[in-house]
Amino acid sequence: MNQKSNKLINEKSPYLLQHAYNPVNWFAWTDEAFEKAKSEDKPIFLSIGYSTCHWCHVMERESFEDEEVAQLMNDTFVSIKVDREERPDIDGIYMSVCQMMTGSGGWPLTVVMTPDKKPFFAGTYFPKHNRFNRIGMMELIPKLKSVWINQKDEVLKSADEIAASLSKQSFISDKVEIDDTILDKAYEELLKRYDETHGGFGSAPKFPSPHNLIFLLRYWKRKTEPKALEMVEKTLTEMRRGGIYDHIGFGFARYSTDQQWLVPHFEKMLYDQAMLVMAYIETYLATKNQFYKNTAEEILEYVLRDMTHPEGGFYSAEDADSEGEEGKFYLWGTDELRNVLDKDEYSFVIKVFNASDNGNWTDESKGIMTGTNILHLKKSSKELAEELNLSEELFSKKLNSIRKKLFDYRKKRIHPHKDDKILTDWNGLMISAFAKAAQAFNNKRYADAAEESYSFIQKYLMDNDGKLIHRFRDGESGLPAHIDDYAFIINALIDLYETTFEIKFLKQAVELNKILLKDFWDQYNGGFYFTSSTSEKLITRQKDVYDGAIPSGNSIALLNLIKLSRFTSDINFENTAAELVKYFSGYISRSPSAFCMFMCGLDLLFSPSTEIVIVSEQKDNLTIKAIELIRNIYNPNKVVVLKSDNNHKDFAALLSFTKDMNMKENNTTFYVCRDYKCNQPVNTIEELEKLLLQ
Repeated sequence: MNQKSNKLINEKSPYLLQHAYNPVNWFAWTDEAFEKAKSEDKPIFLSIGYSTCHWCHVMERESFEDEEVAQLMNDTFVSIKVDREERPDIDGIYMSVCQMMTGSGGWPLTVVMTPDKKPFFAGTYFPKHNRFNRIGMMELIPKLKSVWINQKDEVLKSADEIAASLSKQSFISDKVEIDDTILDKAYEELLKRYDETHGGFGSAPKFPSPHNLIFLLRYWKRKTEPKALEMVEKTLTEMRRGGIYDHIGFGFARYSTDQQWLVPHFEKMLYDQAMLVMAYIETYLATKNQFYKNTAEEILEYVLRDMTHPEGGFYSAEDADSEGEEGKFYLWGTDELRNVLDKDEYSFVIKVFNASDNGNWTDESKGIMTGTNILHLKKSSKELAEELNLSEELFSKKLNSIRKKLFDYRKKRIHPHKDDKILTDWNGLMISAFAKAAQAFNNKRYADAAEESYSFIQKYLMDNDGKLIHRFRDGESGLPAHIDDYAFIINALIDLYETTFEIKFLKQAVELNKILLKDFWDQYNGGFYFTSSTSEKLITRQKDVYDGAIPSGNSIALLNLIKLSRFTSDINFENTAAELVKYFSGYISRSPSAFCMFMCGLDLLFSPSTEIVIVSEQKDNLTIKAIELIRNIYNPNKVVVLKSDNNHKDFAALLSFTKDMNMKENNTTFYVCRDYKCNQPVNTIEELEKLLLQ
């Protein structure tokens, strides 16, 4: 390792700190870097990644730690490192550039640009030397240097054109009428891409994409379409059985490199855990199949055990690599299994988890079989129990005992790097997941985890004006919040309200939504910008609606606006939602399945409103039973309100539609309103259930 640090040594980002001792003279994204590039007339080499990215590590080892490459870079460029998780605004712009110029993108993201931030070259991973039709850094850098010196006018003209084209993409002008047939189109598109054999959509690489499944559940509910539910169940089952799932310590890897969910890139991202928990919970509520509940609880166990700050915030990710090798922490050789387990346990693991002496893991970067195994299942617990002549209960008991043994042994290995920064947006998703789990499984521990995380946000990631901050790490908060921070936290607060029925969460959601509208809404054209009006001015100000690995802020904001309109009866929320749909209408109508969380918002918009109000003096047994009944029925488009003597005053101000909803005959009373019409209030669980199932 180079013993001399570069300017990244003073940063908080784990990703930037990983590069602090590279011989490359890295800068963070600072004015100093751009001023240096201008004064020395050098192009900028922008490298974007994240701390748990396997191919980012590979490029660092091959190129950024290499003295020869570093010398070329230092002579030719001013080099800037950006953590995409800290600065998704920068990443979003230059990833769009890469996709526009090359037809694809990914991380590490490599962009070469002028000192005024306009790009003229883009790509992803580059080895040190030319390899497999991929240009190497030693060959690329001299070419870029020559072009910059000898063809600068052409370079600058090209950069201006790319920047102009990028700006045009940020403003969507075509608008079309949208009705509920767009939901049918989204469903048909997903059906065409559905993998009947392995579940999921498309071929390798395969991402979990839980928002696709969440949309399909809503479509199943709307249309009573059995195929939609089948697609969800098949996908969730195959993923849970596959190598993409950590069968020993729980949690999902980011994606599978193959079609059958066997071989993952092993990094675990907080947002994946959150979104998958929500998908498994909703599927459990729709089917009452315990398998989905168990999986959600296992993921939450992993998050609470390994990804939670002592004060309640949630860490960002765990790496794919340990000891410089991808997956080493998670892989098992048969000799190692023999040493850890007794003979009977070993035979059980070989049978159940499909391990062999030859192994099933090929090192992707080296292209060789390693003789190690990714543990995975090919059959259900019921099928395996039958084959082993065990009852399901005994099979489960034995499996858990062996899993615990392997987990305790694995703990002694060198653990992958943990990215311990706490991001407001990803925490918002995780708060929602815990809140929904608390509701669905009647588990106070999950409710406490959700509340503690939000308290963390309030303490460390909210300024004195009530505005959000994006990142906390190592005792320091910083970086301006973007739309995802606001949208995901507002959504989390709505979920927290329906979990605890504490009106303060709903009030806070409304307050944060005011800030979102003031600082992010385009008053002239509609739609939310990704960045605030007070944020750093970049070469363009993007509006994002694509639901990729993470749902877009605009999609979640749409859901929030509709829900808040139904809670508060404030028509302004619904009007803004309508403007949001109108702005993106032309864009989403071209390929609606690329916007599945936005489709969930449209499903809510086009569905009859369902408001359930419980009026009681306190949480008596009848109230508790009613809440359990409501939560046990799969109806994602409802809002639930608890009105009691303790919060009458707050209700009058915030939830005006409940003003005249009072207890009848001094008994706990239930009001069910649907499609802007209210039924007669009722006082019994039986009557309530009848209304809910209409």
